[in-house]
Amino acid sequence: MIFKKTKPPEKSESALRTPQSAIGARFLAPDILARITSLELLARTVVEGFISGLHRSPFTGFSTEFAEYRQYMPGDDLRYLDWKLLGRTDRYYIKKYRADTNSQCHILIDASASMKYTTGEVTKLQYAQFLGSSLAYLANKQQDAVGLIAFDQEVRTHVPAHSRSGHMQTIFGRMGQLEAGNETNLSAMLHQAAERITRRGIIVVISDFYDEPEAIIKALQHLRFKGNDTIVFQVMDKNEIDFEFSEPVLLEDNETEEQIHVLPDVLGDGYRSTIREHIEAVRDGCARNRIDYELLTTDKPLDHALFSFLAKRAKQ
Repeated sequence: MIFKKTKPPEKSESALRTPQSAIGARFLAPDILARITSLELLARTVVEGFISGLHRSPFTGFSTEFAEYRQYMPGDDLRYLDWKLLGRTDRYYIKKYRADTNSQCHILIDASASMKYTTGEVTKLQYAQFLGSSLAYLANKQQDAVGLIAFDQEVRTHVPAHSRSGHMQTIFGRMGQLEAGNETNLSAMLHQAAERITRRGIIVVISDFYDEPEAIIKALQHLRFKGNDTIVFQVMDKNEIDFEFSEPVLLEDNETEEQIHVLPDVLGDGYRSTIREHIEAVRDGCARNRIDYELLTTDKPLDHALFSFLAKRAKQ
C-alpha cells in the first residue's frame, strides 16, 4: 500500500537562498538539491563536493583513483605535473589522473506511480533523478560509457551506453524529463534490461522495490548471470518505514488508486513489521547473490550511495 501524497511545507524566503556553507556541507541535502533546476549542474556540484570530501577524509588513498588530482609519486610522468598548483602550494600533484580501466555503466530507474510519493520536499522519483544523474556524472568522469533505462510497466526511455561527446547532455535531458507513470512491473523490467544490455559492466538499479522479494531477487540474479556488477539502491520516504501518523489517515495506492482508512494505533505496529520484513528480504537476497545493497531515504544526503558506487567500481 502506497500512502497518499501530501502537500510539502511552504518554502520560506530564507530557505530559498542557498548559503555557500550549505553548498560545501555534507554532500548536499536533498531539499537543497531540489532548488537546482539543471540535473547536469546538480550532478557536477554533488560529485565535485564528494570528491573534495574524500580528499579531506581518512580515505584519501582510496579516493586517488577517482579524483582529478593525486600526489606525485616517484616514476610518474612529469608531463602531468600541475606546475601552477606547485607554485601556489609548494606541493606536487599529478593533474587529471584517470583510472586505466573503462567500463559501461547503466542506470536503471523505476519511474512507476509509487515513486511520486513524498511527505517532504522531494519525491522518491526526484531523489532517484538526483542519485542517477550524480552516478552518471561520476562514471563519465572515469571515462566509462553511460546508459539509461527508465521504466514502469514498460520501458519509457532507453539511452544506450556511449562515451562520445555530447552523450551526457542526452542522459541528463532524458533523466530530467522523467515523470512517475503507471503501475510497476519491476521484476519483468529487470529481466528485460538483462537482455537489452549486451556488454557486461556496472548496473545500478534505483527503485522502491515494491514487488515480491522472490521475483525481485530472481531478476537481479539474471543481471548478475549476464556478468554484470550490480548495485541496488532502495529509495523510500522515511514515513514509509516509520509510519509516523498520529491521527486516522486515508491511504491510497498510487498505482491502483485503491483507498483504505487506517487507524495508526491499530495497524501501525503490524505495518512497520511488514515493511521491515520486506526490506530485509530484499537485502538478504542481494547479499546471497553478491549484489551491493543500500537503503536510502529521501531526506538523506547522497554520500553513502556515491561511496558504494566507487567501491564497486574499484573491485573491477
